[in-house]
Amino acid sequence: MSGRVQKQSMSELKLRRLTEHNQRLKEDLARPRIRVSEASRSLINYCKSTPDHLIPSVWGPVSKADDPFGPPPTGCQCVVM
Repeated sequence: MSGRVQKQSMSELKLRRLTEHNQRLKEDLARPRIRVSEASRSLINYCKSTPDHLIPSVWGPVSKADDPFGPPPTGCQCVVM
């Protein structure tokens, strides 16, 4: 009799796993998607319009004030009121 209970619990476990897998597949199906060509065009536009300070040969030299990778400014930057 315990063999029958074990078989039932195994089948319930398989059913639960299949149900969870089916739910994940439904979530994947509902995920918003765009075409590869649209994503590529968006990435190209972003790369062309966003300056990269690590490539000065393309974007030109960066001023010391605008360089996020440069050394921090020396001196006190405090404002006293």
